[in-house]
Amino acid sequence: MHPPEPHLEVRQRLPTSATRKPPLLFVHGGYCDAWCWEPYFLPWFAARGYAAYALSLRGHGTSGGREMLFAAGLDDYEADVEHVAGSLAAPPVLIGHSMGAAVVERIVAKRPVRGAALLAPVPPAGLLPMAARLAAQNPDYMMQMGGLDPARLSTTVLTTLRPFYFSSDVAPDILLEAIGHLTAESPRALFDLSLRLHWALPTKNHGPLLVLGAEGDRLCTPDDARATAVHHGVKLTLVPGLAHMLMLERQWRVAAEALETWLDTLR
Repeated sequence: MHPPEPHLEVRQRLPTSATRKPPLLFVHGGYCDAWCWEPYFLPWFAARGYAAYALSLRGHGTSGGREMLFAAGLDDYEADVEHVAGSLAAPPVLIGHSMGAAVVERIVAKRPVRGAALLAPVPPAGLLPMAARLAAQNPDYMMQMGGLDPARLSTTVLTTLRPFYFSSDVAPDILLEAIGHLTAESPRALFDLSLRLHWALPTKNHGPLLVLGAEGDRLCTPDDARATAVHHGVKLTLVPGLAHMLMLERQWRVAAEALETWLDTLR
């Protein structure tokens, strides 16, 4: 584990008046940053009385640590989330997407949390079975991801990757901005995600836990989300019509409303 990263980007949207609702801390997945929550989720939840925060993990977005990103592991990302969570006025509900969900799971396994939501999570078996499935069914995707260089994105690369992250209904301006936030990912973090067979269950005193998958997700498929729900002993919430980057789709409200319905149970 590396030293704490003191410069972490945190995006926030706050409610217009005082509220008793818990703050929300959103954790992005691999190859992106906190911006993914900015267009829709942060303002939508703030308008509903939640102080909404999203951090960029070290080496992502405008956070520090880019020069050491290649060596950062999930334990370092976990420390980043803990640092930001500890800086908030009240303990937050942790909401992680994809790789971010794995980071949240690590925290939940070690200490009690107010609540945790796992969106499009990497399954308990880790990345290796996912990679094997993708290599067999979509070798072009695996070839492009294996040599991904965000600084040199061709039309061929983007055409190959898009269906795995977005539905055909994504707004063109959102897609264009998402491409601008595409970043390299830590090989060590990806290695950590490949060794999830030993993943610990949450502590006995943790708060409620939500597992939310998307029917159109071609990366963390509905079966992957279902495996995570079974692992944690909770019922899967599966939303229709959305792809992996569900927070950026035109129908993002479907996922946001499902998350809000669950948040209402925490009161």
